[in-house]
Amino acid sequence: MRWRRRILGWSLIGGATVYALAWMGVSLTILGMSGSARADDAARAGTRDVPGIGKFAVVDGHLWRGAAPTGDGYRWLASQGVRTVVDLRAEDLPAEVLARPGRAGLTVVRIPMRDGQAPSPAQVERFLAEVGRARGPVFVHCGAGVGRTGAMAAAYLVRTGRADAAAATRRSLALGPPTLEQLSFMRGLGGPRSARPPAAVVALSRVADSPRRSWARLTG
Repeated sequence: MRWRRRILGWSLIGGATVYALAWMGVSLTILGMSGSARADDAARAGTRDVPGIGKFAVVDGHLWRGAAPTGDGYRWLASQGVRTVVDLRAEDLPAEVLARPGRAGLTVVRIPMRDGQAPSPAQVERFLAEVGRARGPVFVHCGAGVGRTGAMAAAYLVRTGRADAAAATRRSLALGPPTLEQLSFMRGLGGPRSARPPAAVVALSRVADSPRRSWARLTG
């Protein structure tokens, strides 16, 4: 029995070590890429400080992006001619938060995506259709305005021919580090439809991102 406990103990230690190394490797790589992009003036084009909206950036004349706005942020968007807001959050949100855009006179389109994950082809198609039919610029956001928002903004840039996958990815990285799954999605853009990242990448990404998601649920 003693040798079995030792094998089990070493197996647990080995598993924890592999997990820690994977987490550190993925995290440090993406953080380095994001830091490099933030130092690139071309990648940061369109970013500016806006009242009530973090991580704000003008993608182009049809699409703006950022973090989830406050009430002041929604009112500012309405004053700038925005009529449609695309909310990518899948989290359970208080009724007061959900009511904010309507109070500012904005129409909300919800395309719920789980935190840390990449959009499906159907979600990308719906998003592009909403941007295409909207009057005035569309504002897209998730919670922090980084991962889910960046993936959709990159898909828009590539599918409309405004950037290739590398440039679109770098523009999103300049606003903050996405997950490995989202990074793989952005780098793989370029075909007629947006493909999902490989299953192995998705699995590694979700394992590496689990501490951040757990912390977000505890503090959100």
